[in-house]
Amino acid sequence: MRIDETFAGTGPVFSFEFLPPRTPLGERNLYDALSELKALEPAFVSVTYGAGGSTRERTIEIVKSIRERYGLEAMAHFTCVGSTVDELRATLDEMLAAGIDNVLALRGDPSAGEEQWTRTEGGLEYSRELVELIARDYPFAIGAACFPETHIHASSPEDDLAHLVEKVDAGVHFLITQLFFDNERYFEFVRRARGAGITVPIVPGIMPITNAGQIERMSERCGASIPQALRAELHARGEDEEAVAELGVAYASLQCAELLAAGAPGIHFYTLNRSPATRAILSALKLHKPWERAVYPSSMSSPSASRGEPSAAS
Repeated sequence: MRIDETFAGTGPVFSFEFLPPRTPLGERNLYDALSELKALEPAFVSVTYGAGGSTRERTIEIVKSIRERYGLEAMAHFTCVGSTVDELRATLDEMLAAGIDNVLALRGDPSAGEEQWTRTEGGLEYSRELVELIARDYPFAIGAACFPETHIHASSPEDDLAHLVEKVDAGVHFLITQLFFDNERYFEFVRRARGAGITVPIVPGIMPITNAGQIERMSERCGASIPQALRAELHARGEDEEAVAELGVAYASLQCAELLAAGAPGIHFYTLNRSPATRAILSALKLHKPWERAVYPSSMSSPSASRGEPSAAS
């Protein structure tokens, strides 16, 4: 099923992101997590590429396995790193033949050992070009990434938003944000995006904190800020991983509840191939149903948000 059709339904859309495992143990952990999270009935799951597109074949294989083995809708991440246009088309043809309906189109990270992103000869330069290629010649529902705190390589927030408008206009059906920990960053970003004419769903991407050092490294790498109060609480727990994880679940649960009560169209959980934190958070959300008490349930997914106008209650 196309994911854009899922967003056209009622109620929030919950989804999970997984990484292609590199070892037999990692593969077992992945499928254990999938087995445990399947009971929460996610609308879809997504599977990433490794840096430089290093796990391209593995990504497609896992997406096919998830669909066949678990009956879950699965979306393949797809980048233009290290590939010519002909090679990109060959991969898209393979996805199409496998019955995959959804693609997350990304420029991608530099290849292993490289700090700067460079276009492959005969390939593409920008994610917008990748979206154009897919939208023109393939029937996939197309997702793309967006950055509430601005892409680390953008010259300014205004420039970043202008490029996002071009990308959406090229054929993107929905957006998923980079991880963030301050909801006001998301709300402000959505207001700016709606003001620029972007009308597609903008799904907040949430990463439950399970390890303080890990989340600080990841946040620094992708340009996501950690609020000072949250950072202080993480540091206060030191090396007590259980205490950090408990804080992470509590913080993400409150964060998601506020987002959904404000009308966010769903939550995309960055699971890191682990199930306990995500399972606890989503179980609490489904029990509490904060979206049912939203003042303007669709305000975060419609242009009216940029004008401060209430949307029709669903």
